[in-house]
Parts: sequence; C-alpha cells; structure tokens
Amino acid sequence: MSRNLVQFQKGMSDADFDRWYGTEEQCRKALFTWRWPKGFICPVCGAGKHSVIGTRVLYQCSACRSQVSLTAGTVFHSTKLPLQTWFRAMYHITQSRGGISSLELARRLGVTQNTAWKISHKLMQVMHEREAKKPLKGRVEMDDAYIGGKREGKRGRGAAGKVPFVAAVETTDAGKPH
Repeated sequence: MSRNLVQFQKGMSDADFDRWYGTEEQCRKALFTWRWPKGFICPVCGAGKHSVIGTRVLYQCSACRSQVSLTAGTVFHSTKLPLQTWFRAMYHITQSRGGISSLELARRLGVTQNTAWKISHKLMQVMHEREAKKPLKGRVEMDDAYIGGKREGKRGRGAAGKVPFVAAVETTDAGKPH
C-alpha cells in the first residue's frame, strides 16, 4: 500500500521555525513580504514610496502622507501580543496532527488559556474564510461519517448522539489529493 503523501508530507521542525521566525523582527519582515510582495503599496493612493515612523512602527506614504500599520486589516490587527507569539501559535496549530487544545497551546505560548482559545479561534476563522473562497472544482471525492455518541445500544448511522459530517477533497484523475 502506498503512503498518503499529504499525511506524510514534511513538516517544519522547531529548529527551522526558530531560524525563520525566531525574533519579532523576522516575523515583521515575513509579514511585510506576505502583505506587500512587490514592496509597499499605499492602500489610499497606490503609491509605492514610504517612510517608517519608528516610534509607533507605522508606514507613512510619501505621496499622500497616510499612515498604515503592518497588522492593519489582518488577523493580527489591534493585538497586544507580539507577532512572534502569533506565528508560534500558527506553527503549533498547523503542525499538530490531531489538533491542539487551547490549554496545551497556552502552555506552549506562555499565555492564559483564554488568550490561547481566542488566538486559535481567530486563526481557524481566517483559515475557514480563505478556504471558503476556493470552491472545489474538477474531480471531487466526498464521503460522510458520524462521530461522537456513546458506544452503548444501537450502532451505526442511526446511533443516538452522533454528529454527521461530510468531507470532500479535490483529487487528480489518479485519485490523489490535489
């Protein structure tokens, strides 16, 4: 039987994460690159020249003088947490094969359980919104299942307390996940 390439894809090690996103400055540079891949573009006038206001870490457009924060309009907007904490949360949420509880996430991030819960829910909401913009197309395989409930009594699809769900994946003609 062949290995599922999606399930066994190479993840990022802790050492790799620290090397790429180990400091607040590295996280800021990465976010700047993701937000403005071709360099800064003013959201008001579209100009490309800017200066950095260091005391508040704002980007000011040289043409129209409007100011924008690196985190404005992102999931990190108005956060008091360092970007490094957010990046580490993204790392733990995406690298945990079976998911991660808010209590465990709190321990790993050094924040309260309530803060970890809010972080994980904000990140999951953003991931959901992003995926909702990409409808499946081409060859799609789906299956349904029921989870939860007690093992006592009736078994199978009609068992009390079970929650139905449907999973779908876009596949290649060979049946491999896309």
